[in-house]
Amino acid sequence: MKGSKSILLNAAKGAAMGMAEVIPGVSGGTIAFITGIYERLLDVIKSIGPDLWVSFKKDGIKGVWKTLDGVFLSSLSGGMVVGIVIGVFLITYLLETYPLLVWSYFFGLIIVSALFVGKEVKSWDGQKFFAIVLGAAVAYLITVGVPALGNPALYYVFISGAIAISALLLPGISGSFILLLMGMYSYVIPTVKEALKTFELDKLIILITFGSGMLFGMVVFSRVLSWTFKNYHDMTLSVLTGFLIGSLNKIWPWQEVLQTMVKEDGEEKIIFSKSVLPTTFSGLEDNFLYGNDPQIIACIALMALGFFTVFGAEMISKKLQAK
Repeated sequence: MKGSKSILLNAAKGAAMGMAEVIPGVSGGTIAFITGIYERLLDVIKSIGPDLWVSFKKDGIKGVWKTLDGVFLSSLSGGMVVGIVIGVFLITYLLETYPLLVWSYFFGLIIVSALFVGKEVKSWDGQKFFAIVLGAAVAYLITVGVPALGNPALYYVFISGAIAISALLLPGISGSFILLLMGMYSYVIPTVKEALKTFELDKLIILITFGSGMLFGMVVFSRVLSWTFKNYHDMTLSVLTGFLIGSLNKIWPWQEVLQTMVKEDGEEKIIFSKSVLPTTFSGLEDNFLYGNDPQIIACIALMALGFFTVFGAEMISKKLQAK
């Protein structure tokens, strides 16, 4: 019975991660951290490599399953698939229909997430406060970066995949947003979709190259993060806390749209905007999807809901694990 509850709990955490990955600016790594599975997930990803071959030679499939923490990984992955499907339909609809309210909810969620990560630091000193400032500055600079021109060369596709998946592992930094900044979102995503539909060789080569980059980035970066956690635990947490704080600029509800792009299906997508005060927001005449009604009271209420969602999730998680 306890095993079944654990599987369902991990599946629910995976679903939350999957939904988060659909939203540019919100990272699945953030959800993994606030639900208490971040370091365990890093250990699982880190095991992908020579360790798997050693386990297979020694104990066959059973050894591979054990090395990969199979029950945990399969339940989490299954939940992520469900979460992505829900996110594509529900979260996308909500973002298009109620953008200010949805961003307000996630703004409150990320604020409390930063507090949760920060409280895991065992002792504070000047170096750790500097690490927070450094992490916040890096994340902020990423959020205000001007999208670059894409490069269809295979080496750049590979690098894009490696960097995007690395960003996914970092709380506060969205892989999809990194692709936008690299100028590759409008090239890679439609190409991947086309490859899965038509199986054309040139498109499949791009898909395989991007996927190889993701696998490379995931394996290498998970090892780096795992090493920093084991050797510089508090400093790593301080930097990650800073990442979350700096990323708040990206999900601040009141945004002035500066640049959009038209997707292959004719839909217009925001790729560059800047944070403004609610009073400034209300004076914007043509602000694309957002409109110009700041909805201040409703937004504050949704921020509070996001804030308390994390506390509720932690309480439920502790009760289920205690049973």
